[in-house]
Amino acid sequence: MAIRSLLLPRARLLLSPPVSVAALHPRRIHSQPSASDCEKWRAGLQGAPSSGPRLAQGGTSGSMDTKRCFANRFDDYQGSLLVGQCEEAVAPLVTATIERILQELPPLGGGSEARGAAAATSCCQGGLYGGVAGVAYMLYHVSQSPLFAAARERYLRSAKRLIDACARAEEWGEQDADTRAAFLLGGAGVYAVATLVYHALGRSDYVQPLGKFRALCAVCAPVSFLECGSDELFVGRAGYLCAALVLKQKLAQEPQRQLRLSFAIPSPKMKIETSHSETFVHCGCLIPYQRVLTPAQIKSICQAILDSGKQYALKKRKPFPLMYSYYGTEYLGAAHGLSSILQMLLSYHEHLKPSDQELVWQSVDFLMEQEQNSNWPPELGEAIERENELVHWCHGAPGIAYLFAKAYLVSKKPQYLDTCIRCGELTWQKGLLKKGPGICHGVAGSAYVFLLLYRLTGNSKYIYRAQRFAEFLFTEEFKAGSRVLESIYSLYEGFSGTVCFLIDLLHPNQAEFPLFSVFV
Repeated sequence: MAIRSLLLPRARLLLSPPVSVAALHPRRIHSQPSASDCEKWRAGLQGAPSSGPRLAQGGTSGSMDTKRCFANRFDDYQGSLLVGQCEEAVAPLVTATIERILQELPPLGGGSEARGAAAATSCCQGGLYGGVAGVAYMLYHVSQSPLFAAARERYLRSAKRLIDACARAEEWGEQDADTRAAFLLGGAGVYAVATLVYHALGRSDYVQPLGKFRALCAVCAPVSFLECGSDELFVGRAGYLCAALVLKQKLAQEPQRQLRLSFAIPSPKMKIETSHSETFVHCGCLIPYQRVLTPAQIKSICQAILDSGKQYALKKRKPFPLMYSYYGTEYLGAAHGLSSILQMLLSYHEHLKPSDQELVWQSVDFLMEQEQNSNWPPELGEAIERENELVHWCHGAPGIAYLFAKAYLVSKKPQYLDTCIRCGELTWQKGLLKKGPGICHGVAGSAYVFLLLYRLTGNSKYIYRAQRFAEFLFTEEFKAGSRVLESIYSLYEGFSGTVCFLIDLLHPNQAEFPLFSVFV
């Protein structure tokens, strides 16, 4: 209790400026804010008195304060976005939060190899989810925003220092068979982020962590390589495939960002190919591109997921073709459940046989049928208690929405988009979560659903809703009523994920939930 009481004021200091972020939006959508609006923002950032954001009195129909969420008393979209925002005012807020996060990090160690190994292992526990590896990803993400171009090199070098410590912990520490190939809790995620950071710094040795990532494919290829469950997102095969998607997307974006060029669609005469590398000629330039996994590797992992799901569904006599469990529980949500596994299979659908594609679609439709009032229970067969339901990215509609977004993008069938929209409506009602500001089961994770829906529909209503959720993060109601953070700097539970959200709110056309894209 004493430790938690000490953490409380420190955790809340990070979002302490009494300033509304109500009008975060891209300049292309709304008019330039006035100088007085920007001055109000700067005054708030410097701690000047402010009344804070005003909550509308009308509220959302059916919204109520429960033990899991605050009541949403904001008026809904009336045809215009919020006014008063300027990027010049947002940047100091993000910068100050980043500096506070870096101050909270544990020491990374140094000196002899033995002492360095012990220190690295201690500070790097938690992987991308809760450890300093997640902070490294946040710094990488911020460095990709043009708004922070001046700080890009400094953030990337800080990210390299953190991810190098995590890589040392993976190599010097005791090898844990349960986390070697884990995306969010182990080695695969560390090597993926190390690859991104090294590549963004222009280092040719980014191929070294990339090679270590590739080598883990053999670890997770056996159908039952983990006793707890081999297929979910945090430690299983779905996570490994998700990491490969992130690498595929980001490694292709970086040359475009640096050279301000788009990749040409390669023709056979313009491509030099080896097992893992290609070179494209575009506008007279040779642009190297590293393939993350070979088609054979992708097919082997997908086939293992399919075989595992078929075997489990048959053993448990399920009325649908694919099902999985994690520590004996048949989860449905994004964190450990069926939805993210199916999402990854859809992300690689071109590598599946037509008969297996059909099994995936049957399972997607079965999951859609499990909807209960726009939500899903944490595990198969549970009934939802409306006053105590989980509306989180990890368990519930805000995470399952991404599966149906991917299903819509692949099939173009409107029922999948309609399901996403229903997820968004429930999130607007019950997404102001009391568990904190994070992306796993916090307010920022809820708000990412609106950014997803904006990219799917182009409807500015969803930017407005994301703005309102961002605004709520800075209210006294949230600071007084939200849960004390156990990991202040965590990417998924703490403020590193919140920083990613604030950056993405400024760039909604490219916004996506960290490390979980459906647009690849």
